[in-house]
Amino acid sequence: MQRISMLGSGFIGRFYADSLQGQRSRDKIVSIYSRREESAKKFAEDYQVDHWTTDMEASIAHPDVDVVCISLPNNLHEAAVALCCKHKKGVICTKPLGRNAEEAKRMLEMVETAGIFNGYLEDLVYTPKFLKALESVKNGALGRILWAKSRETHPGPHSEWFWDKEQAGGGCILDLGCHCVEIARSFIGKDIKPVEVMCWADTQVKPIDAEDHAIGLVKYENGAIGQFEVSWTFRGGLDLRDEVMGTEGTIWLNSFLRTGFDMFTTGKGADYVAEKAESNSGWLFPVGDELNELGYNHMFADMFQAKETNRPARETFYDGYVVNAILDAAYRSAASKQWEPVKLDIWRGQTGVGKATTLTEYDAQYYLVKEEMTHFGAKKLILKDKTSGQIIERTI
Repeated sequence: MQRISMLGSGFIGRFYADSLQGQRSRDKIVSIYSRREESAKKFAEDYQVDHWTTDMEASIAHPDVDVVCISLPNNLHEAAVALCCKHKKGVICTKPLGRNAEEAKRMLEMVETAGIFNGYLEDLVYTPKFLKALESVKNGALGRILWAKSRETHPGPHSEWFWDKEQAGGGCILDLGCHCVEIARSFIGKDIKPVEVMCWADTQVKPIDAEDHAIGLVKYENGAIGQFEVSWTFRGGLDLRDEVMGTEGTIWLNSFLRTGFDMFTTGKGADYVAEKAESNSGWLFPVGDELNELGYNHMFADMFQAKETNRPARETFYDGYVVNAILDAAYRSAASKQWEPVKLDIWRGQTGVGKATTLTEYDAQYYLVKEEMTHFGAKKLILKDKTSGQIIERTI
């Protein structure tokens, strides 16, 4: 059993609480901190939490607390992590870890110096579909991964602080790109170094200082490409989609908006449909089990099993730091309109990984370009001469 201090009583804190006290059934939130007294009291009432407070340190230092769950605005993460280190409490933190890589690096170094358990709450790499797809990729079903694309778009976040560039640290790149980058990075290989980023970003719709729409490319040392598409301007709900392409196959994932559950209603008796749904009438796309489909259940199970067995979680503060470094490069690229290097002061993966050869041996004279079966039943080969470079076709 893990006894949890929940920092934050808002949208994500309540999603976390639903999963924490529902999936394993033995974990318990024993203290809730909120910046507003009425919010702390209401959360404590709704989730039967014995201790509530508006003093962050009092919640973290509470003698019954084993681990602290940070579900606070981005600008408060570092202070919360510092208090966890002071009181030697394990800490799990919502995404993004920091507002930038420097902030994330400081948090990483703090928890490692303090020797406390740390987990990065990147829920979308714990969804059942993602985990199944990743297993197939690791088993070689797609061959060598060439390209991984992740898309998250919706009409915008729920709380006011997201829209404040100083508190949030950025717009949709930081809010949504952190998910997409870690998804692509997982498929390509988290030990493969990201080297540079090209990104377009703009503020197209919302009256804010930060970006509300962006598209980026992340180049990896082995030649693979990660791609992210993020927006706070998409109308129609929450769209989560991933694509992975390898030398031997392809995977398409649709994680949320269209999951095989379609419903039409005039609106009579309709209420909550799904996260970021924009309507409760017409054709709707409900989600059967949001906690599971969004990865929360599997994420917390991994975090606490890791803590209890003294192993690292699948996602740690180090992963959060790498993601922040990639997103920093995306912001620089959006400003410069150029490829920008990923600056990683701490890198624990492979180095010097070269781009794999594209040459497939056919015989002593030729490389194989392509093999196909024609509509008239003959096999056609496209071959490249090793010496001259000439491309020929041969029908068998």
